This record gives sequence, structure tokens and C-alpha cells, in this order.
Amino acid sequence: MSIHLMVVAAYLPDDVVTQGQKLALMKICDSADDETRISKPGLRRLRAWVGVTEKRCITIVTELVAKGLVERVEVGKSGRRAVYRVFPMGVPAIPSNDDLDARFRITDSAPKNSRKARTGVSRAAPSAPGMTHEDIDARALAAGEGVREAGFHQWNPDEAEGTVPPVEPSGSHRWNPQGSTGGTPSFPSSSSALPSPPPPAAGAAGAPGRCPRHSAPAANCRACGTNPRAARVAQERDRADAERHADQARLRDFQADLAHARRVAQERPADVARAAQLARQLAREGRERSRQVDPPPSEKS
Repeated sequence: MSIHLMVVAAYLPDDVVTQGQKLALMKICDSADDETRISKPGLRRLRAWVGVTEKRCITIVTELVAKGLVERVEVGKSGRRAVYRVFPMGVPAIPSNDDLDARFRITDSAPKNSRKARTGVSRAAPSAPGMTHEDIDARALAAGEGVREAGFHQWNPDEAEGTVPPVEPSGSHRWNPQGSTGGTPSFPSSSSALPSPPPPAAGAAGAPGRCPRHSAPAANCRACGTNPRAARVAQERDRADAERHADQARLRDFQADLAHARRVAQERPADVARAAQLARQLAREGRERSRQVDPPPSEKS
């Protein structure tokens, strides 16, 4: 653990490293040795320190390597941490108060966005900070905002002076066929009065639909049913429906045959017993014939 290297990383200016890069560099410096500057932070703790995903954490370390602030000594593998060397080109010096004042003076005078900077406009001086909550309440009273409790919105006035008068707004139409003529204007009662959207393709190619824009089927129109893509979609849908109907028909036939076999077995139990006996006899004869054709190894010897 190196406090000196971590303090050096913390004082790096914003034009050198970003906030995420600074956090990652501080964690690597926190795990580094003072003499060798060798660090093994571990990806899990480095990711927790920076607060980003694993992929982004690896990208930030690569950006630090590209800037010459970190050097990879060994690449990490499964079960083994990566090894880094902090500040391979030399440890920078900790800036003094004068250096920090000069840096902040330049930063404060520079516009936040140079492309939108306005020449000849000076920034207003910030107001004096409030020391206590009484100062903040007094400032709000002076501004005419009123004191309000923290976490709650302002209350509604008890008087009815700020309410909306019960009259029809001047920007509305003079009458509403689906509402009252002298009250508040209302919206249409339902969407049934709205025009219907153009229907989709009526079916496969060549099957005309009801298109409000074309009196005759156009060459390439989804509403007319002549769009090639709509035709392919319709053909695929018809094919899937046909396959589903065929599967359902086969299942119904199988269920009907099974129900017929169960009904016959219940009505004619003697025939079922004879059929079972005949099946056992045929199986026994088949086994005897197989022994005659190919006798067991004991009989061969």
C-alpha cells in the first residue's frame, strides 16, 4: 500500500485523466509497493473501486497504459491477478498550493464549451454561502419564495382567486357536437367516429383488398394486396395454418382409433384374450425357430 503514489494520482489534472481513469489509477497505486511500484489490485476490487462493468474496467486500464501512467508486467488469467507497474516513466511531483491556484484560475476563466463561448460576457459572482438553515430561509423570504419544509411541496392557497374560472376557453371552438354547448368542451366519446386505417393485405398476391387511395389494385401496395412482402407473409401464414390443421387432424384420427380399440376390448373380452394368447404363442414359436437357426454357444461346443 503506497499512500504517496495514491496522492500523486489524486492530484493529476482533468486534462490528463478522466474521473474513471483517476479512480482506477488510485486503486492501482493503493495496491502498489513504494520501492518497486509493482501492483496487483485484482479485477474484482478494481471494478468495485471504479464502479463500472468488467469490460469497461479493462478498457480504462488499457487507456492508462496508452497514456504511459501504467505498464502491464503480467497479463491476468483465470485464478491469477494481473501485475502492473505504476508511473513507469517516473513519479510526478505533488503540486503545491500555488500550482493548484494557477491551474484552477485557468480552469475557472475558460468557458465550459468553447464552441458556445460568448465574448465580452463576464460571469456573475456567486452568492455568499448560507451558514445555517436560518440563512437559507431568510434568503428565500427576501426573494419572495416563502419558507417551506424540506421534502414537501408548497401548499395550495385556500382562497379561490387562483383557480380556473368555469368558462369556456377563448381558444376552443364555439360548439361541440358530442358535448355540451355551454360547458367545458369535451373530447370525442369513442374512437368509432374516427376514420378507419387502411386494411392490411387481403391475402396472397393478386387478392385485392379495400384501399382508399386506389380504385384499382396497384402494382405494389400492401392495402391492395399486391405487395411482394405482404404476399410472402400471407403464404407463410397459410402454410403454417395448413400444417397445424393437418397435425390436429392426425391427432383426432389417432384418438378416434384408440377410443374404438378400447370400446371393442370392453365389448369382446373373449376375443381380446384369444388374441393375447395367439400373440404369446407366435412369440414362442419365433424364439424356437431362432434357436434352430442359430443354436446357443453351449450347444455348438
